[in-house]
Amino acid sequence: MCYSAECWAKYDNYVREFGADVDIKAFWTLYLNRDERYRARQRLSDGMKIPKGMDLNFMRPRTELERKIQDLIAVWNGRRLVESEAELAKQQARLAAAEAKLDVKETKAALNEQRIASNKIKQMQRWIEDAKRTRHDPARDDRIFPDWYAPVLIIENGKKVVRPMRYHCRPAGMEASIDRTKSGQISGTYNARRDNLTRFWRQQFGHTHALMLAETFYENVDDGRGGSKEIQFRPRTGETMYIACLYSHWVDPKGQAPDLWSFAAITDEPEPEVAAAGHDRTIINIKPEHIDAWLNPDPANLDELYAIFDDKQHPYYEHREAA
Repeated sequence: MCYSAECWAKYDNYVREFGADVDIKAFWTLYLNRDERYRARQRLSDGMKIPKGMDLNFMRPRTELERKIQDLIAVWNGRRLVESEAELAKQQARLAAAEAKLDVKETKAALNEQRIASNKIKQMQRWIEDAKRTRHDPARDDRIFPDWYAPVLIIENGKKVVRPMRYHCRPAGMEASIDRTKSGQISGTYNARRDNLTRFWRQQFGHTHALMLAETFYENVDDGRGGSKEIQFRPRTGETMYIACLYSHWVDPKGQAPDLWSFAAITDEPEPEVAAAGHDRTIINIKPEHIDAWLNPDPANLDELYAIFDDKQHPYYEHREAA
């Protein structure tokens, strides 16, 4: 599976690389929906998850719509700053109380409180810094996880278009509950297994294809001690990965929820070095010369699409334990 990736969050890169158009109205709709959801629920955690790298597209707005998006981002960051500073003060008080107890007697409860408060303090300090920072830091700003949004490249009306989509595909016609397992965890539909494309993904494979460009990807693997550790994989030569994806445009049949554009990265059997690192899948990194054929699929010729997979790029994926 591709648990996380450092993607191309700045859409100007797609414009330069492919001569693509940008569906700026789709970006506007995304940010507006995030703002409206917050106003309805008053919880930042309920908002659409958008990487900071995507926000940076609007630092220097060139159109009125881009200026409106910039204003929405500023309001969101202001909320994040206020909430994070309040939570930071709360956790600092929690840490002080735990350490006061530890000065008297060491207990598991006090040690646990110390650990949780310390971690929360680091998180809040990072969020506060991110809310204020304008410098682009790709490793922090461009990383996405399931349920996060990213720009992807698709074909619309014969033209290459960049549109923001959620990394966690909800196929059209399915219930929204497909997003979660029975236990409430995120379902695995952020990835599409090659061996399942003509079954579960048959309405997308050969019909709605997308491309996500990324520099590195992350996976969780067994740490040998009953837990897991996060491993970062990156092509040794440093080239960008052209990740084959499927997408879907989901419409609520009851008309009560906004439309959802979402995508999944296709995975295949692991490259040898990825398997050696402890993971059992690898994203399909197609060759640049196959991009047009991938984005313009012929549903009557699936063999051509499988041939693209068989001719995929095989960079050596160096890995290290993520910080």
